[in-house]
Amino acid sequence: MKRTWLLFSQTVTVLVAAYFVTATLKPEWISRGNSVAGISVIEAPASNTQRGGGGPPGSGSFSAAAKIASPAVVSINTSKAAVRNPHAEDPWFKFFFGDQGQGQNQPQGGLGSGVIISPSGYILTNNHVVEGADEIEVILNDTRKAKAKVIGTDPDTDLAILKIELDKLPVIVLGNSDTLAVGDAVLAIGNPFGVGQTVTGGIVSALGRNQLGINTFENFIQTDAAINPGNSGGALVDVSGALMGINTAIYSRSGGSMGIGFAIPVSTAKQVLEGIVKDGQVTRGWIGVEPQEINAELLETFGIKPEVLQTGGVIITGVLQNGPAAQAGLQPGDVITAVNGKGVASVSQLLTAVAGLKPGTPAPLTVLRKSGSTEMAVTPGKRERPTAQRAQNGQR
Repeated sequence: MKRTWLLFSQTVTVLVAAYFVTATLKPEWISRGNSVAGISVIEAPASNTQRGGGGPPGSGSFSAAAKIASPAVVSINTSKAAVRNPHAEDPWFKFFFGDQGQGQNQPQGGLGSGVIISPSGYILTNNHVVEGADEIEVILNDTRKAKAKVIGTDPDTDLAILKIELDKLPVIVLGNSDTLAVGDAVLAIGNPFGVGQTVTGGIVSALGRNQLGINTFENFIQTDAAINPGNSGGALVDVSGALMGINTAIYSRSGGSMGIGFAIPVSTAKQVLEGIVKDGQVTRGWIGVEPQEINAELLETFGIKPEVLQTGGVIITGVLQNGPAAQAGLQPGDVITAVNGKGVASVSQLLTAVAGLKPGTPAPLTVLRKSGSTEMAVTPGKRERPTAQRAQNGQR
């Protein structure tokens, strides 16, 4: 009996050791396979989120995370044929303005990064990296190159989906960005300034950053990991090498990193991926209201009790006639405190919550009025896709 128990103990010890070695060096082998809109992806299990260093205990090294994630991060080179001024050959034009057409027939180049998310060749990157490009070339970390085609873009979140045709592609593990906390260690991987793949480290500085004027829908992860021009579209990963965000923008006065970078959470990226692959575009809800942040002046104008300032919400100052909100009974002066059971405390949160509603499917709104709180069902319409307007200050 003692011999049997000893054999059992040794077997368990070997299996546990093998599991932890595999989890450290090849987490994709134990990560659960999944699909988004029919695309095969690898998602980290719920228990895979780690805190602290990614190397051996006490080493403070993130080499294991970098080794896991780096192969799936690619460089993206874009080119666009320049449009020559039609008056460039006019003698009078040359006399007054000089030879402004000289050199304008040279193609314009762009630089960015991307992340391979599927063995079938789908790549996540920023819309502003590939916007207007006539040709897109993807360069893998193993030096392989391939022409990429744009599957779809979403200017509202500044995301784009590309596809390449290559075999044996490295794939990044998709993490759960909702589990991130301020202070968590993260790595930014990309190709800054075209010098080659670079890994920088830092922490999560803040979560849920919005009202930055970068995108229509903003829910950024802020990090102090160095992000520079060329990093756009690259990976923000946790200490296990799982993708947490797509690096998008920096706050900078000089054009270089100042320790304030922003990444789009992978949870947002998955929603965009599903919409683009399924429908060719991201479909968002719309209810037809003009919301504003609550302030004392508006409360006095609409005769609402000041206590609302403590409970939070968004005040509606205008309702589109015959729009979804008007048909549901929403009125100017109403304060929306929750959409589909989820609290909203700012205009950006309301916009994001309404956009997440499925057009044509009734959803509950929690509304505060002079008479008290009430619930009403609104059937959202389809939000029209506006022309992309990206902030020029700070975006890379």
